Amino acid sequence: MWIKFRTLASLYRQLGLRWLAFRFAYAFRIRTGLVRLQMPLYQWADRPLKTWLKEKVPSQPVDYGTWRKKNSPKFFFEHINQLPDNVPWNPQLAVDEAERILSGELKYFTHEFQKIGFPPDWHKDPVTGVNLDSNKHWSQLSDEGEVDIKFIWEASRFSFVYTLARAYAINQDERYAKAFWQLTQSWTESNPPNAGPNWMDGQEAALRLMALIFGLYTFLESPVTTPQHVADLTIVIASHAQRIYSNTDFAIFTRGNHSISEALGLWMTGLLFPELKDSEKYLSFGCMSLEREAAQQIFPDGSYSMYSLNYHRFVLQVYLYAIRLGELNGSRFSESLYQSISSSVDYLYQLIDPQTGQMPVYGSNDGALVLPLNSCDFTDYRPVIQLGSFITKGKLLFKSGMWDEDLFWLCGESSYSLREREIQDKTNFPNGGVYILHNTNSKAIIRCTDFQERPSHADQLHVDLWWRGINIACDAGTYLYSGEDLWRNGLAHTSAHNTITVDSKDQMKMISRFTWVDWAQGKVLQQSEKLWQGEHNGYSPVTHKRTVLMLDDDRWLILDHLSGAQSHHHHHHYALHWLLNDFPYTQKDNTICLWPVLHKYKIQMGLLAGSARISIVRADPKSTRGWRSRYYGHKEPALSAMLETEQSQAVFWTFFGFESDSVKLSGDILQINSLDVDLKNIDGGR
Repeated sequence: MWIKFRTLASLYRQLGLRWLAFRFAYAFRIRTGLVRLQMPLYQWADRPLKTWLKEKVPSQPVDYGTWRKKNSPKFFFEHINQLPDNVPWNPQLAVDEAERILSGELKYFTHEFQKIGFPPDWHKDPVTGVNLDSNKHWSQLSDEGEVDIKFIWEASRFSFVYTLARAYAINQDERYAKAFWQLTQSWTESNPPNAGPNWMDGQEAALRLMALIFGLYTFLESPVTTPQHVADLTIVIASHAQRIYSNTDFAIFTRGNHSISEALGLWMTGLLFPELKDSEKYLSFGCMSLEREAAQQIFPDGSYSMYSLNYHRFVLQVYLYAIRLGELNGSRFSESLYQSISSSVDYLYQLIDPQTGQMPVYGSNDGALVLPLNSCDFTDYRPVIQLGSFITKGKLLFKSGMWDEDLFWLCGESSYSLREREIQDKTNFPNGGVYILHNTNSKAIIRCTDFQERPSHADQLHVDLWWRGINIACDAGTYLYSGEDLWRNGLAHTSAHNTITVDSKDQMKMISRFTWVDWAQGKVLQQSEKLWQGEHNGYSPVTHKRTVLMLDDDRWLILDHLSGAQSHHHHHHYALHWLLNDFPYTQKDNTICLWPVLHKYKIQMGLLAGSARISIVRADPKSTRGWRSRYYGHKEPALSAMLETEQSQAVFWTFFGFESDSVKLSGDILQINSLDVDLKNIDGGR
């Protein structure tokens, strides 16, 4: 009882009374069936097209189709022409993927193909083979059962529509248009409104809306498309918008990307389907919500309030989609929204490795890619940054390449021929809790957050280290939200990050898959061009202070000071952890040499005083040690190096450099080649 009271007290302090009251009220509505009364089950035939349309709009399919052609608002393209010659990407890749879709294979989480059939079983998890009940009201189903609900939702996001559209633009093959309508009809027949798992989440409905509308405009002029197709799809679109609008308070109170995607779904439906009875309501509510959420969720420094880079890309794609569509239809958003999105694009650019498009995998990563309009890898952020730079600044940040395909689809052929713009380095992002130190050919990206919103991972003072485009010391990512036992969002814990754990505990307390209480707060103590120092209070009364020193020519020294209880009889278990990229390596005592390229890269760990034991684990089958996940639902080996000790106070040091470097501890002085560093009095060397 006391633990529950403390948890509630922490939630109250950090999220407020309104949030707590809503969560209790929402749970009451679900359990008592009030939600089922508000959003009842019905069959498609119960609400024909006429029930959704304004009075003077014809509802017979042929007449309605004619009305749509005369009154249809503008989309990104009027009709699909064949691709121009010499585009800077390989069009055949889209055709190859489209053919796999037709053969019953779908790429899950933009990475791994699963054989699901054509059309698929829309309620089946392809990994476990488990089917969820498609007849019950969505509120009677749980997203925490034996199956990870995301594996069922993934096919129903209809991301394959973008692939079919891209392939259609290459060869005008009508099989792709036919496939779109077959899959849409199959989904509709299998998912009557508010029944089954695919109606559980308003965000899923919004993402499906984006794809369905994109498909409608892509295949509208195809000879395969009939007036009945268009009329039926309009009913599906109207029902999705109603589902979202009926439960928007849940999205708003999640305080995250759900409220943004659902706002887009409503705004887009209101904008592009003015014939619907509720179009004005959807348009005004969606616009108001998109403006409000941008102001609240995108911090002044351009970082994102969910403390997740993948969710950051998610909301950027949503906003860029909305901004461009608004411009085309004379519904321009406010200048403050443009400024938020522009600074947000520039923030991501500071974190990216421009040669590979990759960046740290910090924070929650559920594999979402809401605008898959290119053949770049999921980990490549260049498409969204290039698109964002053009839409907000009219200039590009990268040379021409396969990441330009998004520009073609949303902004036209001329957009990717513009010259690049310069952008100055920025190293401090205090709102998002990200700090960067730049060395010759390497950089350290540091997490130290004064949380204003809900934490994603317990990752205070985590350091990512990149050298020549290689992520030497990396973030473990996410893997699964709903895995079994230790894989139930297991990589969100402190132990998976490049930081210190004290007494084998997290820096804060996890009470559900996505909710932390007793937030650990970070504080920056000093920062200069070559030194960064910060601390956090997650292990009070133990204080963890970390110093990152940039040495010459891509060498780094990282120091961790831990000060616990002053009593020499009260020892703590301190563990310094580094997750290293899975390269061939050799180990001798506390020194690890990686072989990422021609040079041997050296990591040496030590303790100022006392004894410590080192362990290196790769892909441990019984724990989360030695694993990383760059794609949702997919994990790969990594090297987990840990140095452990039991003391009341401790000073750890870690050197990153090269095989030929000499590193020796002499008293309190660490001698690195010709440099001496006083480990007790950090001033960057002497």
